[in-house]
Amino acid sequence: MRALIVDDNATSLMLLKQVVSHIDDCSVVAFHDPLAALAEIRSGSIDIVLVDYMMPQLDGIEFIARVRAMPGLDDLPIVIVTTSDERSVRMAALDAGAMDFVSKPIDPSEVKARVRNILKLRDSQNKLKDKAAWLSSEVRKATAALAAREEEIILRLSRAAEFRDGETGLHILRMAQYCRLIGEALGLDDEACRTLYLAAPMHDIGKIAIGDAILLKPGKLSPEERAVMEQHTACGYRILADSKSDLIRVAAEVAWCHHERWDGSGYPRGLAGAEIPLFARIAAVADVFDALTSERPYKQAWPLAQAAEHIKQNTGKHFDPACVSAFLKRWKDVVAIHDSKRSGTRAVA
Repeated sequence: MRALIVDDNATSLMLLKQVVSHIDDCSVVAFHDPLAALAEIRSGSIDIVLVDYMMPQLDGIEFIARVRAMPGLDDLPIVIVTTSDERSVRMAALDAGAMDFVSKPIDPSEVKARVRNILKLRDSQNKLKDKAAWLSSEVRKATAALAAREEEIILRLSRAAEFRDGETGLHILRMAQYCRLIGEALGLDDEACRTLYLAAPMHDIGKIAIGDAILLKPGKLSPEERAVMEQHTACGYRILADSKSDLIRVAAEVAWCHHERWDGSGYPRGLAGAEIPLFARIAAVADVFDALTSERPYKQAWPLAQAAEHIKQNTGKHFDPACVSAFLKRWKDVVAIHDSKRSGTRAVA
């Protein structure tokens, strides 16, 4: 433990220093000049301050007030040493932040006992702070580990639907990244962007309910088959709905609404404009763009510029204009994601 003593009187300073130095495990720094003492408190680790009340440059009460104004020192124990028994002085010292008093002429045994007791309390406080900091660190580590496992489980399970219709699983990784880029460009906070990133991969989870004859059909679907295929949105919603998890509830909305269109011509409910949940509007841009730029059994991959032009031409019809603007604002990042995930490269979280 480290004690700091401030007294402009050399005799008093020497006596206080001698008394406090005899406390076990306590070192002492002493100052005649209160301004120099303040500088030491700012730069050093001090566990207790003993300050004289009557000093020429600034008195003990002003000294305490300046210490309390320093960041992180609101709980530093300060003892004021005074010859005054006036109630007004003591009240002013308490108001400024003094913890205890020592009267002059000092009683060495009393000073030693008071300082020792305060230092024991200070030591306990420091240990509690250290434990709290350790616990906080451990909680952060555990939370990060849980978040990483949650992300991995969602991405792996979401691939099940993608594999059923011939995808490699990279579609969901690219789409999730595109969604997060759009969310960031729209000004969503970090937590919302993470939720979007994790909810987006579940957008086609309802495809597991669609029979292979339709899902894997190489040619064009008949109107009847198209109607069955479109049921994957409602199936996905039923799979994910009513969860206690906010993330899964968001994913349910995305699964249900990512084929809705801004002009109301989409499915399954014909929602329009802001009736469509924001995350589903974002997912619509990301999903269509990735579908256009990906090779499928029935088509070649479109060049990125052509796909971007299609997105722009359908702004206000298929897509929310704000989402399209946000997507194009991050175009360099879109290209980087597309290029990095054409093979087995893992998405960067």
